[in-house]
Amino acid sequence: MPSTDTLRRTAAKIDARTPASRDRALDGLRALALLAVPLGHWMLGGFTLSAGGELHNASPLTALGGLAPLSWVLQLLGIFFLVGGHSAHHSLERARAKGRSTARWLRGRCVRLLRPVLGVAAVWALLIPLLRGLGLPAATVRTGTTLVVQPLWYIGIYLLLTALTPYCAKVGRRLGGWAAAPLLAAVAVVDLLRYGPWAGSVPGWLGLVNLLPGWLFGYQLGVSWAQGRIGKAGARALLLGGGALFATLLLAFHYPASMVGVPGVERTNSHPPSLLVLALAATQCGAAILLRERLGRALRRPLLWLPVVLVNLSAMTIFCWHQTAMFTVGTLGSRLGAVPGLTTAPDSLGWLLARLAWLPVFALLLAAIGHYARRFDGPWPSRTWKAVAGTGAALFTAYALGMV
Repeated sequence: MPSTDTLRRTAAKIDARTPASRDRALDGLRALALLAVPLGHWMLGGFTLSAGGELHNASPLTALGGLAPLSWVLQLLGIFFLVGGHSAHHSLERARAKGRSTARWLRGRCVRLLRPVLGVAAVWALLIPLLRGLGLPAATVRTGTTLVVQPLWYIGIYLLLTALTPYCAKVGRRLGGWAAAPLLAAVAVVDLLRYGPWAGSVPGWLGLVNLLPGWLFGYQLGVSWAQGRIGKAGARALLLGGGALFATLLLAFHYPASMVGVPGVERTNSHPPSLLVLALAATQCGAAILLRERLGRALRRPLLWLPVVLVNLSAMTIFCWHQTAMFTVGTLGSRLGAVPGLTTAPDSLGWLLARLAWLPVFALLLAAIGHYARRFDGPWPSRTWKAVAGTGAALFTAYALGMV
């Protein structure tokens, strides 16, 4: 463990190297949203161990419905997409100022996002036969694969939103702070059709229509914010209006309280996103915009700025590998039988307290994995790397699709 003096010197050095023009608040919000992803999966996901030693995914929300409000805090996708839209708009403007085309800008963004995804997929393509060869049950391997795939689909959504950045900018210039309102209306209409009196005659696939407007909502807010079209008055409207809509949907229209899917429950808020997700996103985005200046001032302190920098530098590593860390610990624990908070059913307060104790273990293993996995984030050294990773990712994708 580094000494306090070493930590302070490191923090001071990083602080001194940070350009004065750097928007520290934006980096802080991004770090917060990123850390919520592993914390949410680690706290709201668990395992059960069958008599045959097979590890299966389980959720504490199935038995502990009172934990649903925890998902309101741990599901920070509103802020995640808000910061993404804000950053992408400024990045595109800088690229255009340097004479780069939109296509070249988009290609660069896609490559940076896809490299880590291809990396984790390729490694898991090797792990699957290795784990089976070591005697791990097929069901346990499928559990691990499911965990890895869970966060990766957001990368696909994010790539689509990134491609729409120029169009979001045009809509933002035309509609200003109201640019995201049509997206909210579209989701409201689809929800009305899905859950209204005529729901029985509506095809089941209709909810998929919400995928694009549902996740584009926060991203469009970010673009409009970057354009200076959302000020403090608009942020207050988002905070209060989103909060009021959220309460109304919960209390009057009986939307499910959990922001994540609960096994065995047919109706879900997040897959695809419901109007409740957008209400929460509006609330989160309003609060984030209002807190920007205060957060920026706080992050002028080197010791607070240091972890923000580290999280942002490891963003894709955290996103892609945190489930692997939890699965690895769970698999090792399954060899010992029923381990509280790890392989026992997540159905009691005791499990919750035990799971809290496991979080540092997951985090330490993630840091160890990240030490090696971060090499996937940067440019790859050769075409051989690209060919092997591409082949591995294709094999992993075929395996994952076969589980559906």
